[in-house]
Amino acid sequence: MKVAAVQLNSTADRAANLAAADRLTRAAAADGAQLIVLPEKWSAIGDEAELRAGAERLEDGPAVGWARETARELGVDLVAGSILERVAGREKLANTSVHVGPEGEIEAVYRKVHMFDVEVGGRTYRESDLEEPGEELVLSRLAGGVELGMSVCYDLRFPELYRILAVRGARVMSVPAAFTLTTTRDHWETLLRARAIENQAFVIAANQTGEHPGDQRSGGRSMIVDPWGIVLAQAADAPGHVVASLDLERQEEIRVSLPSLANRRPGAYRWPEQVRA
Repeated sequence: MKVAAVQLNSTADRAANLAAADRLTRAAAADGAQLIVLPEKWSAIGDEAELRAGAERLEDGPAVGWARETARELGVDLVAGSILERVAGREKLANTSVHVGPEGEIEAVYRKVHMFDVEVGGRTYRESDLEEPGEELVLSRLAGGVELGMSVCYDLRFPELYRILAVRGARVMSVPAAFTLTTTRDHWETLLRARAIENQAFVIAANQTGEHPGDQRSGGRSMIVDPWGIVLAQAADAPGHVVASLDLERQEEIRVSLPSLANRRPGAYRWPEQVRA
């Protein structure tokens, strides 16, 4: 199975973002990709006002509508990164990843569980001021029957999310992201390879790159990692896409010869009653 990670330098201009995503998605499909992953907040990124202006409903939003039409036209599975979703009855937005199948139907919707409330690179981020966390881990299925575990950006730092997806059957993990420049340089590859090795899964990580409105900078280096932790493809620090072939038979061999998933002992794992930050 051939897959692609698309890397964008999104702004608050939704029309320009859609045009860039369309061009690179088509280029990835022309390179043979059957599964294509876009980055986090690919349709609009910026300050709070710009993010609210770029938010949309799943039912009739332009970004999701484009994703459905394009997946159908190209005959591909498309993880439309994440968009900011207006959810009926809620003031705050959801950071929502949508998997669209080759027939143009929405196969799964995942709302980012972990909010990026941190201090890093000399700046404070408070994602929860604008966004509301999701409450459900989501496993989807690709057209060929392979199970897809869905996540978004900061989720990458929470290994329990990926372990649960792997135990539920995920063989491929999607990671749309807008990792900061600082954390991309120091943590991005290490975390992606760790999640792949721990769960003996392929990881497709599509990152934003460059400067964005709202004084934000993303680090690029989108990559595709195999279940042995080998980086199969990595993007340069510019908009573009990378493609790799996933050897599913090799994945099966790894899971049989080094059966760390099978050797788990769930009965011995107990969360402490008190967890200190």
